[in-house]
Amino acid sequence: MSNKTIPALPQLTLILGGQRSGKSAYAESLIGVGCKAIYLATGQALDDEMSARIILHRARRGAHWTTLEEPLDIIGALKGAEQPVLVDSMAMWVANLLQAGRDVEAETLALVQALESIKSAVVIVSDEVGLGIIPENPLARNFIDALGSANQKIAAQAARVVMITAGLAQVLKG
Repeated sequence: MSNKTIPALPQLTLILGGQRSGKSAYAESLIGVGCKAIYLATGQALDDEMSARIILHRARRGAHWTTLEEPLDIIGALKGAEQPVLVDSMAMWVANLLQAGRDVEAETLALVQALESIKSAVVIVSDEVGLGIIPENPLARNFIDALGSANQKIAAQAARVVMITAGLAQVLKG
């Protein structure tokens, strides 16, 4: 099993897309088949449906991935990484931060700063939330605002940004 990444993998890549757009599978493919990598999962198996999603993701990835489950402290999980890291997903991380009563803006700025010193390649998966209607629910609007802002900050720093729609990739940057 190889321990190298695809040569074209930049330091930071952001993969955006809607629910079930194929963004996670695309992000995994960037790391390379058989390459040792870390899958930093921010989702939590809090119900049967989410448990089923997690099982499907693990089965698709294969044994060359080391899975770290970290719903809040992704900065701590990224520090010291010596292999490529796939963070899946920013949307779950932002939701977890909001649920924990944390300052999403401050946490996002800390993440952006931390990404500058991470030595390994990082691929971040996030939901694009700017294409829908404005929800009636204040919590949903807060989530959309927080995730949209986080996506913009990560995209500004990323060398490559890709939008996935119906499993098709469109390079937005890089």
